[in-house]
Amino acid sequence: MKKITIGILAHVDAGKTTLSEALLYKSGTIRKFGRVDHKDAFLDNNNIERERGITVFSKQAQISLPDINITLLDTPGHVDFSAETERVLSVVDYAILVINASEGVQGHTDTIWNLLESYNVPVFIFVNKTDTPDFNKENILSELKNKLSNNCVDFTNTGSEEFKENIAFSDEKLLEKYSESLKITKDDIKESIFKRKIIPCYFGSALKLKGIDEFLEGIEKYTIEKKYPVDNGARVFKIKRDDQGNRLTFLKVTGGALNVKQSLNFTSGTEKINQIRIYSGSSYKAIEVAEAGTVCAVTGPISTYAGEGAGFEKDTYKFILQPVLNYKMILPDDTNIYDMFDKMKTLEEEEPSLHIVFGNKDIHVRLMGEIQTEILKTLILERFNINVEFSDGNILYKETISDISEGVGHYEPLRHYAEVHLLIEPCKCDGITFESKCSEDILDKNWQRLIRTHIFEKEHRGVLTGSPITGIKVTLVSGKAHIKHTEGGDFRQATYRAIRNGLAKNKSVLLEPYYNFKIEVPKENIGRLMSDIQTRYGSFSQPQTINDTAVISGEIPASTMQGYITEFNSYTKGKGKISLNVCGYKPCHNSEEIIENTKYDFDSDLENSADSIFCSHGNAFLVKWYDVENYMHIANYIKPEKNNRESDDYFDYFQHKATEKELEEIFNREFGKNRNKSKIYERKEHGKISSLDGYVYNEKKALKECILVDGYNVIHAWKELNDISVSNFGAARDRLLEILSNYQAYRKCLLIVVFDAYKVKGGKGSKSKYDNIYVVFTKEAETADMYIEKTTHEISKNYRVRVATSDGLEQIIILGRGAARISAREFEKEVNMVTQEIRDECFKNSSHGKEYLMDKMK
Repeated sequence: MKKITIGILAHVDAGKTTLSEALLYKSGTIRKFGRVDHKDAFLDNNNIERERGITVFSKQAQISLPDINITLLDTPGHVDFSAETERVLSVVDYAILVINASEGVQGHTDTIWNLLESYNVPVFIFVNKTDTPDFNKENILSELKNKLSNNCVDFTNTGSEEFKENIAFSDEKLLEKYSESLKITKDDIKESIFKRKIIPCYFGSALKLKGIDEFLEGIEKYTIEKKYPVDNGARVFKIKRDDQGNRLTFLKVTGGALNVKQSLNFTSGTEKINQIRIYSGSSYKAIEVAEAGTVCAVTGPISTYAGEGAGFEKDTYKFILQPVLNYKMILPDDTNIYDMFDKMKTLEEEEPSLHIVFGNKDIHVRLMGEIQTEILKTLILERFNINVEFSDGNILYKETISDISEGVGHYEPLRHYAEVHLLIEPCKCDGITFESKCSEDILDKNWQRLIRTHIFEKEHRGVLTGSPITGIKVTLVSGKAHIKHTEGGDFRQATYRAIRNGLAKNKSVLLEPYYNFKIEVPKENIGRLMSDIQTRYGSFSQPQTINDTAVISGEIPASTMQGYITEFNSYTKGKGKISLNVCGYKPCHNSEEIIENTKYDFDSDLENSADSIFCSHGNAFLVKWYDVENYMHIANYIKPEKNNRESDDYFDYFQHKATEKELEEIFNREFGKNRNKSKIYERKEHGKISSLDGYVYNEKKALKECILVDGYNVIHAWKELNDISVSNFGAARDRLLEILSNYQAYRKCLLIVVFDAYKVKGGKGSKSKYDNIYVVFTKEAETADMYIEKTTHEISKNYRVRVATSDGLEQIIILGRGAARISAREFEKEVNMVTQEIRDECFKNSSHGKEYLMDKMK
């Protein structure tokens, strides 16, 4: 008899639990047909589920038919509990997708379908509630083909020629066979279903038990039992505690057989199996041996977690769906926060996506939405008898990078030693991926494995807001251990610091979660809706009109939708429908504001330090992250470019001396001709010039201030220049240089304006003079940020350096280089003040005839 595991999934209120009940009832598994509204459903047996009328936890039931044993795994339908649904998909052979005949393909249906595709699960579709007056089979089948898969086939009449033709057109091999013989066998159909080439569609009403027998017959007839290897293997998909507090590990045996008292090698370590339980609803049967293909719960393991493998299943699943909201727990005054944290960690075992974090004397949890928040409060009250509250949810931001950097981590207190070099680069992945390009001749394989473990054992934070990092590839390129002093923990410290060091050197990007939305409103409200979406930085496709209803879909930042549903229900008078599903992370629409409000100082985050620890004469000392390369023991993997200090590319600040005539022309050009033709100011001669790090300074009287300006950043930040740039970017650039030329003439500072040209193919970069200021266009693959950081580091010992930019990461880095920062808008205010001072001085001098502006400034 074949054995298969089937998961049942649906958008909330599609009738999934009712269909499960109908399948169990018709197969003879249960004698009474329970109902959700009667609070007596066989699988919704938790008090929370019965009170709310929704499935919250995945459940298991056994169905026995003449030729097949089915393990049915019921899953939650509400989007807030979709992470629980995904974990079930890691162990199923097939899936039943329930569609509401009245609603069709809904928002969460799309999310489920994408998960099914990601896990490559064969699907049977059951269109439920076909007893409604507005049901139209042709319309719903057309929608399934258009929105899910063109391989959806009506299995109502499997003996007709039309059915055979539809089957044939779903699979090229079947079409070729059908064209030659006009025959398609049952085995052909089974294989095509298993390969997802055919999606069988059945129709009926679970509540009225219509179409259930035909559906069960189809599952029995068109499914294939998987072939399992003889080697022992298992996959964990759930952790739970029973009513007596026993820790249960739910798993599927994927190879060999599992015996009571057997020791099994899980990813987390070797564990002994004390008991094997086969659950059906809330009851279970204890067995001695679980054959391959069996879904069971075992007692004994204490360190297992959802997604891990055992035996030959070496890998650990990294689940796709993750919460996007972060909540702070508000505890009663008499609650011990440390005890509460330990209790919450036990809940995290059961729901890994909670990601319980303790920091700043608060406990934070990650949740999918408000419904999950309410469920968690009830669960904590039932489990621990503690009445907790949660703060308003904050968006969970993430950070990634857009460049390549080499992170160096060195850890060398007395009698400890480790150095790690990691290449940090962006990649199209979720989280972090790892690769090693380090020869075992340089670093032993055991140390390399340890470094890999340390990379994945914690959630690494970005440097902009301290948010988790994602979309990053980490490559081990070099490392060093000491034959006597290196311990395992040394490489942990070096690895953490290397990742952080690489992030600090890179260009970070703040990401925020986005929703896929589908919204239905009365036609008279479509204009308001489109306006709301645009003001919330969303995008949408062309609205569709169905009778008196307008339907619009698109993407929108999750942060902008907080609190919107109440407003939406108000202006649609409750007639609108809104469906939101997280579709991933994209660059943040207001990153500068978020970075400013977060006030995260990565250099002060000692738990996530980018600095390294070195040792000299038995004494350990700290080296800041930007100076580590001057102390590290291994050469860089990325070779630095030679800095030709004798090159003409470097500035000689006093090479050009503005004359009185030139300065007067500046004033006349900006404010109009000076009627008295008096001198604006007189510039004095300066002493001997000497070179220092490519720039020069006056030996007799060193220049006290240097201002580095991120040109394009300023253009976009200043309204006047931004307006000009819309039609002529070159004109905006010239206008900026003209304004800064006047500013420099008054301030007498070294002023360098840097423009990005890193995307210019083959660009070698250039440095030139514009009147009395210096203009830099960076070379290919060099951003303005990189040039400013390098220059700041080179001249900060001899100049009081200020950098004008609103780039959040650049502001952080230049502070570490010893420079001061000024935002683009603050700099605009300063320039405007100088302009006003020049105007005031000029008009004052024009009335006295012989006084000079610069004489008043001495």
